[in-house]
Amino acid sequence: MDPEEIKRLLIKYYEGESTGKEEQSLKKFFSQTDIPEEFSDDKEIFRYYLQSSVIPEPSSDFEKNILSELDSLDQKSENLKRRRIFGILTGIAAVMLILAGTYFFFNQKSEPSDTYSDPEIAYAETMKILYEVSSRLNHGTQALKQISQLQDETQKSLATINRSTTIIKERMKPIDNLFEVMGKISNNKKIND
Repeated sequence: MDPEEIKRLLIKYYEGESTGKEEQSLKKFFSQTDIPEEFSDDKEIFRYYLQSSVIPEPSSDFEKNILSELDSLDQKSENLKRRRIFGILTGIAAVMLILAGTYFFFNQKSEPSDTYSDPEIAYAETMKILYEVSSRLNHGTQALKQISQLQDETQKSLATINRSTTIIKERMKPIDNLFEVMGKISNNKKIND
């Protein structure tokens, strides 16, 4: 086939105006091995069309397989719905059990019973327990006495430092007065000059 004829057929093919016979002649031309270099891009396109045009026919039971898969999907979704409903009902039953248990737990009123029949023994036991608690609290506060002693010593040290600072300030006043007078004298000299 002559290159000019191929160019004309390609133009018609790309514009969508080619006939089936012309397309067959293009496919035949591009299926050859010795194609001119100017048609290399078109060669790749037509080779792709030739390779992808081989689409296998579906099997005879294709529709049957699709319908059976759709049926199994429907059944799976129905089973999923049942599981969801079962899960919701189980959750509601668990909440009801918890609420009933809580109600009975808090609603039972048990009266406190005396552990001692003799009030004097009860009083003696109470005093014994309170004494033990008191002694343990006192034992725990003994460590705090050391902290208060440390705080007292710190306060005494700060008072001593404050007294020293006050004495130094008092003794510095004459020097501050001297500097003040000297500053006034030097200002007067500057004004007079």
